[in-house]
Amino acid sequence: MNKKLDLFIVEDDPKLRQMLAEYFASNGFTVTCFENSDGVVSAVIAQQPNLLILDLMLPGDDGLTICRQIRSDYSGKVLMLTASDDDFDHVAALEIGADDFVTKPIKPRVLLARLRMLLRRQAQTSENEGTSKALVFGQLKLNPQRKICELAGKEVTMTDSEFNLLWILASSPDEVLSREALTFALRGIEYDGLDRTVDNKIVNLRKKIGDNSSTPKRIITVRGKGYLFIPDSW
Repeated sequence: MNKKLDLFIVEDDPKLRQMLAEYFASNGFTVTCFENSDGVVSAVIAQQPNLLILDLMLPGDDGLTICRQIRSDYSGKVLMLTASDDDFDHVAALEIGADDFVTKPIKPRVLLARLRMLLRRQAQTSENEGTSKALVFGQLKLNPQRKICELAGKEVTMTDSEFNLLWILASSPDEVLSREALTFALRGIEYDGLDRTVDNKIVNLRKKIGDNSSTPKRIITVRGKGYLFIPDSW
């Protein structure tokens, strides 16, 4: 990396925090550490670091609370650390705006690889969006530069990852997109056959765009294949 990237680490374990700080500093990052939630939200919003490593379990506000508070005002990438194998925690982290999660115990080289993957995805997304025009289907309008979804003239509030999923689907209207393709496009990882992240985001999207989950007409489930965006249903 030619330019040093700003990395915030929020971790209450002093040994792990120091180990990560030293490792990432030696790999070209400018590292700022926090031992608890105090001051994290204001610092992240004010300084806009490129990346944020956020422990799920913290004294005071936990990682989910912090992520929820910063997400609408923070443009960088959030990687959540968790000691839990509970799928609920993983799904909750992704639903409120985390870009990825890593389960402890942590191998620094793996963590570095995941951060670099997030940076590559961010660069590719920015490049693609810079040349992309808004998509319009009936009363639906998607603005990729500002990540704004408008339906019937009203803005629909959604997370960046929800918008990204809707954009991917809308960019391939009348084409079935598999969970494998959607998982890789959203998270940069292979679908393991069990991950419900895409399915959960589809459920949330349907609620927000007024699509009945029992009989959807705008984003249709194609059994055994994936999801289909219907362009003339808006």
